[in-house]
Amino acid sequence: MIGQIPTEIGNLQNLDALVLSANNLNGPIPPTIFNISTLTFLDLIRNQLSGHLPSTIGHSLPNIKYLTLSNNNLIGTIPNSITNASKLIGLSLRVNSFSGNIPNTFGKLRELSELMLSWNNLTTQSSSTDQWSLCSSLTNCRNLKVLSLASNPLGGILPPVIGNFSASLQKFYAFKCKLKGNIPQEIGNLRGLTLLSLYNNDLNGTISPTLGRLKWLQGLSLKYNNLEGSIPYDLCHLELIYGIMLTGNKLSGHIPPCLASLTSLRELHLGSNKLTSSLPSSLWSLEYILEINLSLNSLNNSLPSNVQKLKVLRVLDLSRNQLSGDIPSTIGALIDLETLSFASNQFQGHLPESVGSLTSLESLDLSGNNLSGKIPKSLETLSYLKIFNVSHNRLEGEIPVKGSFKNFSAQSFFGNYVLCGPPKL
Repeated sequence: MIGQIPTEIGNLQNLDALVLSANNLNGPIPPTIFNISTLTFLDLIRNQLSGHLPSTIGHSLPNIKYLTLSNNNLIGTIPNSITNASKLIGLSLRVNSFSGNIPNTFGKLRELSELMLSWNNLTTQSSSTDQWSLCSSLTNCRNLKVLSLASNPLGGILPPVIGNFSASLQKFYAFKCKLKGNIPQEIGNLRGLTLLSLYNNDLNGTISPTLGRLKWLQGLSLKYNNLEGSIPYDLCHLELIYGIMLTGNKLSGHIPPCLASLTSLRELHLGSNKLTSSLPSSLWSLEYILEINLSLNSLNNSLPSNVQKLKVLRVLDLSRNQLSGDIPSTIGALIDLETLSFASNQFQGHLPESVGSLTSLESLDLSGNNLSGKIPKSLETLSYLKIFNVSHNRLEGEIPVKGSFKNFSAQSFFGNYVLCGPPKL
């Protein structure tokens, strides 16, 4: 459907549900819709609706249970009266242009299960200590399962009272919120949490060991903050964890070897930190892991031959470390690998012929090492290869000319010994 919503819909005074989602509707939402007191379900998501919400919305929709207006062009503030809609279970206003303070009276909505306010321009009233006042109110929402405040310029500090949120809270999104300060240790009280996403903030201090109490946690994203200290071994208690995202912090010390005990782990991203010491040999026993990114650290040691155990691995990025030794030929067993980067290390020896067995490979970056010998002809069979870089090594001999090699420029091979053949160097 296209065009505006007809005002006559407001004449349907016994209407229980109105669903006009995923159309091409535009213009303001007719005020008459907000006067249908019998409405329990209003879904207008994914349109191009504009305008403000009426200031009396919480009084004129006393029976509303689900109000979903996300993915539109709505503006203005969230009316305080919305917290008078006491039967409200789900409220989604995400991906609009709402501004102003988030009402700090949401705690009045005792039935509230989902509060989705992400991707707006909302702020929050802060106390004298710069802590979110909103959080104190939300502790009264004992049925709250999903809280999404992400991508709003909220600023401030997460208060310790966050640990008093509902035990039923499963998902907490507060990424890109300009948060600062420490992650309160009380967050470990949220025993029902399955996803915690606080990335792209200005959080500092250490990663609280209390996160290890969250036995149902499946996703942990704290990337791109200013967290420091070591990675707590307590994270090894997260038996159901799928992804650990800690990239872009100031973490130091060792990678806990016990992470290898997390059999549910599929994504481990620890890149762009200050991690030192050798690669834990135990990591190579994570046979069902899909992505490993340990780039931009100070890790040393060599790559073991049992890397072949990572049989479903798709991404392996160990670039910009201090790794050395030969690239083991067993790497050819990783037939699902799509991205492989060992760039800017100290690898030496020949590039194994077995790399030609990586038939899913799309990106291969081995630049900035001490590799010698020839580029194996077997790489010509890698039909999906789009990115190839072996520059700044000690390679010599003929450059392969078939397959994807027809498309690679001289920059892919620059800074080697004596390489010959197209492309011309």
